[in-house]
Amino acid sequence: QVQLVESGGGSVQAGGSLRLSCRVSGYGISRVFVGWFRQAPGKEREGVASICTGSIGTEYADSVNGRVTISQDNARSTVFLEMKNLKPEDTAMYYCAASDPYGICIKPPLTLSNYKYWGQGTQVTVSS
Repeated sequence: QVQLVESGGGSVQAGGSLRLSCRVSGYGISRVFVGWFRQAPGKEREGVASICTGSIGTEYADSVNGRVTISQDNARSTVFLEMKNLKPEDTAMYYCAASDPYGICIKPPLTLSNYKYWGQGTQVTVSS
């Protein structure tokens, strides 16, 4: 059974930093997409960053580009999301998601429909 467990969320002031972790179990993540998504109250879930775990391909949403970095530790089956210079509008529940294994990955997707497995989320709150 595939499970994704997020951690690292919390409350910070604007300008602060957080590092989110997504631990994946139940299958190997050597060649899958792993993405971070977020959902604020009353808004749709949106993609934040994604990575091809078998290559160096990454993708970032325009709203966070330059402020977040997605990385992986395949030995620990964990994907990280480093966030800096956080803004109040970054406040949301953050979810990680993983796909089935892919063939070729150049640009990992940021669309929800490409992901099959989801975690329960970790809350990020940024105060002004």
